Parts: sequence; C-alpha cells; structure tokens
Amino acid sequence: MNQTNRSSRSVDHMALRQALDHIASLIGEENITCHEPNASTASVCCRNVSQFRSRDIYAVIYPGTSEEVQEIVRVFNRFKTNAGLHVISIGRNWGLGSAQPATNDVVTINLRRLNALREIDCSSGWAVIEPGVTQVELARLLVSTDRMLNVTASSGYTSVVGNALDRGVGLRRQRVEDLAGLEVVLSNGEIVRVGWWPDTFRKTAVNPYGLGPALLHLFTQSNLGIVTAAVIKLLPRPEKQCVLRLTFPRENLHEAIAELRRWIAQELVSGVLKIYDTVSTQSYGGQPSQHLVLLCVSGTSRRVDAVTKVLIEEAAVCAHFTSITQSDLVPAASNDFVLQVVEHAYAGDPSQNEHMLKAAVGQDADHVDSAGSGWIFFLPFIPFNGEAIARAFELIDLIHEKTGIRAGTTVNALSADLIDLVVSFRFTPNSEEVTRAHQALDLAYELFADAGLFPYRLDIDHTHWREKLTPDPSGYKLISQLTQLLDPNSIIAPGRYA
Repeated sequence: MNQTNRSSRSVDHMALRQALDHIASLIGEENITCHEPNASTASVCCRNVSQFRSRDIYAVIYPGTSEEVQEIVRVFNRFKTNAGLHVISIGRNWGLGSAQPATNDVVTINLRRLNALREIDCSSGWAVIEPGVTQVELARLLVSTDRMLNVTASSGYTSVVGNALDRGVGLRRQRVEDLAGLEVVLSNGEIVRVGWWPDTFRKTAVNPYGLGPALLHLFTQSNLGIVTAAVIKLLPRPEKQCVLRLTFPRENLHEAIAELRRWIAQELVSGVLKIYDTVSTQSYGGQPSQHLVLLCVSGTSRRVDAVTKVLIEEAAVCAHFTSITQSDLVPAASNDFVLQVVEHAYAGDPSQNEHMLKAAVGQDADHVDSAGSGWIFFLPFIPFNGEAIARAFELIDLIHEKTGIRAGTTVNALSADLIDLVVSFRFTPNSEEVTRAHQALDLAYELFADAGLFPYRLDIDHTHWREKLTPDPSGYKLISQLTQLLDPNSIIAPGRYA
C-alpha cells in the first residue's frame, strides 16, 4: 500500500523547504504556517479535545481557491518531499481527532478559506458549496425559502462538506444522501467532477449516479483526491412540524424500542428518531432520570395533526412510555438544550446548536480543542432491535465497570433496520482520566467488534481497525490497488480509512 511505501521513506527536509517556499510565493506567506522540519518537535500547535497524541505536522497551508489546491499538489509532485498532504475542511472533527492527521510527517491543507457558496437553486433543490462553508452560513441563506439544509446537532460552525464526506448523520438522514456531486483535485493536480454537476446552459435532473460505474463515493472517507466543492441536495421545507417527546425507564427498553421501530416502519416518523440515554440527557442539560425520545412529524398541517394524534394514542395504548408532550403545546425549558437544539435542527436551523456544545465541553466552537473538557466518540452502526440495543448498553456498562468511565449514548434511527449509535466519553483532561478514557475507547472497539457491532467512522488512533472491519479482504485489496493507480507518488497522506 501507499502507506507502507511512504513509511519506508524519510522526509526530504530540503525538498520540503523548497516546496513550501514555492507555495508561499504562489498563495502568500500569510497563508502558510511552518515549523522547522528538523526541530525536536515538528508539530504545529495541536491540543485536541480528545487528547489523542499530537502528530508531526511540518506546515499548515491555507489555499483560497481550487486552482491554488491544484498548484500545491503539483508542487509536491515536483519536489518529491515524501511528506504526505493531510486535508481538512475546517478541522472540527471533534471526538475523532479534530484537525489532527492519522499519521506523522504530513503537511496539512486546511480548506477553511475555500468558503464560497458558488450557486444555489432552490427550485431544483441544490447548492454548490466549498468545504469552508459552515452549517450556519448555508442555513441562513435558505431562511424564507421552500428549501432547508439537513443539519446535524453539532456546532453550526462545522463544515457541511467535511461532515458529509466523513458520512456523518443529520437530523433528517445520513449526510452522504445529501451529496449529488463532487469537484476533486487528483494527486497529479488534475481537477475532475463526479456525480451530478449543474449544466451551464440548461437545467438537468439531479442524478448523483450518472451513467456507468458511479464514482461519487470513491471520494467519501477517502484519500483518493482532495474535494474542493460539492453539490449538496436541499430538502423541501415542510409546511408544518411537530416534535414529540417521550420518556421511558430502562426496564421498558425492549418494549419501547419495538414500538418505536414499528412507528418508523409504518412511516409515521419524519427524519431521524433520536433516543438519549440518561447520561447524555443530563450532559446536555435535560432531565437525568429516564431515556428521552425525540421524534419529528412534518408535512402538511392536516397530516401533522393527524399523525401526531395517532402517535399519542398509540403511545397511550402500549403503555411503555411514562410521558409524552408535543413541541407546539409545551415549549422546551430554558435549560433543556437537547430539546431546543433538536427541535430547531429538525427544521434545518442550527442556530441553537452552540448551547448543547457548550453544555458538553464548556467552550464555544473556536475553543473546543484548545480549552474544552475531554470528549471522545465511538460510532457503531447497530441493528434496530431491542436485543442489539440492550447488548450495546451491556457493553457500555462493562466498559464503565472496567475503566470507571461512564459513556453517554444517543440512538439515531436511520431506518426501521439501522441505528447510528453515538457513544460519547466525557472526561476531565488530566493524565489519569485521559488514560482511562482512552482505555475505554480501546475496549469499545474490541467489545463491540466481537459482538458484530462495527463502527462506521474511525478516530485517528484506531485506523488499524480499517482492515479488521472489512467484510472481505479482497475489497480492501481493491482499494489499495485504486490508491496505487490514482496516487502512485503517495502525494496524499493515508488518513483514517486508507
């Protein structure tokens, strides 16, 4: 693999210095932060909220256009530095490594200056945006239109494109479903567009798959190129929305899960149903005693009224839930950030998200990594049934028993069959708790994998699990062959999934 090829070659520091000087002349010295490559510590300032080990980063480059990205790649091909290019959108991949690379000996390309909203077509339902565009920026442009963004519950100041490329989850669906097309700079400096892209002269239907082999998802969770823009699909804005809040005790878990799954299977729920356990609910400012369910009903006014009535009746009949309220009748309490954030986010509005972020780590988006309390994520997909969820909770209890770290969990129901389980480890960032939190994370990978509950996103310290979790080794081999074909000079750093 390219990763092995690079690790066997040391960085040519003279060539690297020449390459960085040349790039500075192209994009301006103010857009490069360098470290002396032969210094005892070659890493740029890098505390991260998860307290993962800092990697050796020789420089951070801030291009402002896709053409500048092309030039950077061409320079690294020319000078043969043996330092890989590590690409981030903004660097707020909190809980999984933030802006840190998976490997040492890299130069980071930070795309935050690529922040253009190139084009929006609300009638057809798409926007062409660059990686530096945040949730807040795109959502604000859509206010008072008949379209909305599929937002996440993370900070509004996170990258839309970056999260979609890492296959994050929004309040309406998984973010990969929002991708229609990508603009990609390949390792030779060539720029290509894959999937669907707006035609300059005529309107065409949005078809992400194109004709022949579909190339779009070659570049999600990928180091096969550098994405400099994306076509993001925009959702129709519902005429009305109601969020139902239900609670249940843990002893009702199996029955409550079965009932919730039934509602989703019968299409009574709009978007991603969420279940917060007692730890997560308390962490974000909610009530700590029971599991909290948040589900959205949206559509026409008559549909919302009818379905809401049906769900309230169904909940009463099954008797598994201890309370049920609806957002249009009982507003969220001023300190209940879970309800405030989720209700707004279902409607494509991330303006309240910072409250929940600050409740979790004690800092706003600009200071999460530099001063926030400890925060790590483990993100498995699990089947949507009571047995699987109960087993996951048993494993989390076992992790707590062995390490003293109590994880919080949030269930994101993506369909009647699939759950994104967000497992969050919060800790005080001192040496003892950092050690225990990282032991808890290691144990989560081992226990969940043994139970067949595999993560769908990886952190920077567990990239070696990529090969272990591949269902068929031949698939992993094929990806290695594609990497060698598209990046024969190992220009792009391996990343978390290579």
